[in-house]
Amino acid sequence: MLKPDTREKLTRVSTATLATALYKRGLRQQFIQGALPLSPPERSMVGEAFTLRYIPAREDLNPITVFRDRDHKQRQAIETCPPGAVMVIDSRKDARAASAGGILVTRLMQRGAAGIVTDGGFRDSAEIAALGFPAYHVRPSAPTNLTLHQAIAINDPISCGDAPVFPGDVIVGDADGAIVIPAHLADELADEATEMTVFEDFVTEQVKAGATILGLYPPTDPETETRFAAWRARTGR
Repeated sequence: MLKPDTREKLTRVSTATLATALYKRGLRQQFIQGALPLSPPERSMVGEAFTLRYIPAREDLNPITVFRDRDHKQRQAIETCPPGAVMVIDSRKDARAASAGGILVTRLMQRGAAGIVTDGGFRDSAEIAALGFPAYHVRPSAPTNLTLHQAIAINDPISCGDAPVFPGDVIVGDADGAIVIPAHLADELADEATEMTVFEDFVTEQVKAGATILGLYPPTDPETETRFAAWRARTGR
């Protein structure tokens, strides 16, 4: 279960900083490749992963009438995604048909989800962008998902944009994209990324004032640590 304090910290750090922290632990494939926000979020999207997996549609099993089935996996995923979670869809990196559309994403928002990510596309993309709801996809895609995708499994381990996603992993999304934090690392990465962000803010201020990055970033000059400590004391960071 994602702690409220951890969630709050992760809303204030970037996916770039988290990617570096993950890399330090040998995790190189956690960034969801290709998925970008329809509208840049004011704060980072954060939530535990709730997954939906598509396979290639088999035409005799995937006519448009399957949407009349109340147990259809795509519809059930929308109606069972927990509040505060991020729905992550494995669309096999295929944006030729939509992963979902405006009505389903609106319903997900109304149910209290934290966001939605797919390695495919959304239809009604302008409508979704106007919702103010964190939504990440590769590109707009008008055809219904049924033309190419068959919803097959809810809350199983998936791949999304080449990143492994296990149910309960923590998804963080910002203007650059979305990244997957293994659940057991969420607390320590939130703390580490928060500290990294403070240091990077100090570095940015120094660089804007004309400082060289040599010895500053990374802080190989001992004087950098002294200046950083003084900056923290002065700014209350």
